Amino acid sequence: MLCLMRGTNDSACGPDWTHEARLQGRHGGHVAGIDEAGRGPWAGPVVAAAVILDPDSAPAGLNDSKKLKEPQREALFDRILACAFVGVGIADVARIDRDNILQATLWAMAEALAALPEKPSCALVDGNKCPDLPCPAEPLVKGDALSLSIAAASIIAKVSRDRIMRDAARAYPPYGWERNKGYGTKQHAAALARHGATPFHRHSYKPVRAALARSAAVRAG
Repeated sequence: MLCLMRGTNDSACGPDWTHEARLQGRHGGHVAGIDEAGRGPWAGPVVAAAVILDPDSAPAGLNDSKKLKEPQREALFDRILACAFVGVGIADVARIDRDNILQATLWAMAEALAALPEKPSCALVDGNKCPDLPCPAEPLVKGDALSLSIAAASIIAKVSRDRIMRDAARAYPPYGWERNKGYGTKQHAAALARHGATPFHRHSYKPVRAALARSAAVRAG
């Protein structure tokens, strides 16, 4: 794996094709943008996406998913699927607890690239680390605000994960995952204290470990 380090660039103008064009000039072929969603929550998987865009047919409005409202992300999700090659990788809570969140994230990113129906010649990865990939890869800090391909991947990953959490909320309603998506909100913390941890929680995370310890203490009585 070739992994070249880069620093940050000005993202005030939003994502563009600058970084993809530079890598295409070096490696030719397709460039895949890779990003993830869900490193911070107490519950649910981390989801990564890889996207190969055609700049001539890329949907208008692509940006870092965190800068978009949910209806915008949902609309762009469908438009990206209609015009791009997309792969998704999902690391479940068992992998997160076993390997730690960083390693689980890198694994999901590699799975997302492997799931692409068209193989890229190189990849741009959001952040400052690259997973082990079968092609040259370059990390790009704040890449979801700089690269159109990474921005598209951030939207695919975020919408995919949000849908998983909304589905999980039906099985575990007290935690409010349809709203907080597994993040440590006051409602989530209160439900964790009252009801304990579920199999969908990340048991290696400190607040969840504390809830498990309290439940064990009560049972030991």
